[in-house]
Amino acid sequence: MIPILLIAIPLLTGIISFFIGNASAAKGWALFSSLITLAIMLVNLFGLYKSDTFSAPWIPVLGASFTVALDGMSKILCLLTSVSFPIIFIATYKNEYKNTGSFYAWMLLSQAGLMGVFVASDALLFYFFWELALIPAYFLCSQWGGEKRIQATFKFFIYTFAGSLLMLVGIIYLYISMPTPSFSIQAFYALKLSVAQQSWLFWLFFIAFAIKMPIFPFHTWQPDAYEQSPTAATMVLSGIMVKMGLFAVMRWLIPIFPQASHQYAPIVITLSIIGILYASLIAMRQDDLKRLIAYASIAHIGLMCAAIFANNISSLQGVLIQMFSHGINIIGLWIVVDAIEKQLGTRKMSELGGLAIKAPILTILLIIIALANIALPLTNAFVGEFLMFNGLFTYNIIAAAIAGIGIILAAVYTLNMIQKVFYGEQSAVVVKALDINIAVKIALIIIVVLILVFGMYAKPLLQLVE
Repeated sequence: MIPILLIAIPLLTGIISFFIGNASAAKGWALFSSLITLAIMLVNLFGLYKSDTFSAPWIPVLGASFTVALDGMSKILCLLTSVSFPIIFIATYKNEYKNTGSFYAWMLLSQAGLMGVFVASDALLFYFFWELALIPAYFLCSQWGGEKRIQATFKFFIYTFAGSLLMLVGIIYLYISMPTPSFSIQAFYALKLSVAQQSWLFWLFFIAFAIKMPIFPFHTWQPDAYEQSPTAATMVLSGIMVKMGLFAVMRWLIPIFPQASHQYAPIVITLSIIGILYASLIAMRQDDLKRLIAYASIAHIGLMCAAIFANNISSLQGVLIQMFSHGINIIGLWIVVDAIEKQLGTRKMSELGGLAIKAPILTILLIIIALANIALPLTNAFVGEFLMFNGLFTYNIIAAAIAGIGIILAAVYTLNMIQKVFYGEQSAVVVKALDINIAVKIALIIIVVLILVFGMYAKPLLQLVE
């Protein structure tokens, strides 16, 4: 029942939220829902109630079942999802939205869709939740986004819709190739596909997943969508939703098409490394904090994708841990950007400076999160990044060395951001700044605690995914 509850609670509370007219009540309702979901996830993790699988007939005539399951891979991503939403709701609690009930309804529905993606063990069900997770993101960006939200949302929709259609074609082909009608993940794993069949099917699925991550050259929708979306939605997109693509490669792509995955691994790793360097260099040139973090995220995802296709125990374990760590860290950075923009009305580094004097607590918390984002030892990201590079090094020394340049570039643009925003001469805009409010402070402290705890003691995460 646990997987069902992880989906049902945000789904039902999200639907109810559409009918809540009072803004404060809608915020409280969403936070309450997310805390209940987190509590259920923790109950399962601590073994107080182990119910990891549920299966029931769904569309019997097609052989589709409502089968959901929690294993180590899905647990760590469900944990990320259940931890992230309360943090997002706390950090943005004082933000005002038109039609507040609808805003939080779409946020909760996106959580339900994400949970479904991570626990689905039926291909048709997986596709259903894949779409369910994306639809709220479309509405959140188009209704509550920035001035250029229509263009950004249109690009986001075209990219993701095209990718989804390709995946659907692949799923249908695999289904009709079955000896008996079934969408079961185990039946898909057991299919005996020729190398030729795997070769073209691989690209149908990979392009859909690559758009969602995204990796080079399928990334162009991301900076615009991140910049124009309301920051709470951007946190969901970059902290959790991009992990759908990485997870899908590990859960569906490589096990179903093992020969094609091995054959095309050099191409995918090359594209991923190009993305690391390309995004890092562009991040160095950004003045807008949102776009800087967007390109930084592309670089991090590129490393994770390369590590997946290195396809050894170290790299895969590192990716799973890094998905959790990156999600927590990137949400922390978005919270800081949102706090700065809401108070000072700008995200441009050229208009900021000397903020450390006015907001010392924000500065301390941001520096810890930023250094975690570049995988400083004793922070959570170091463990996953070390394992990924170890796995990539085992696969190909040259690929690991070139990808490693991204670490240097990440340090450059991160330290440059800290210097320009928080130190140096105090700008005219910063003169009126105050330190962060209690809600933002609580959210950032939770993130910093997670960074330090899992940076110094990563054993629980390692055991979960081993």
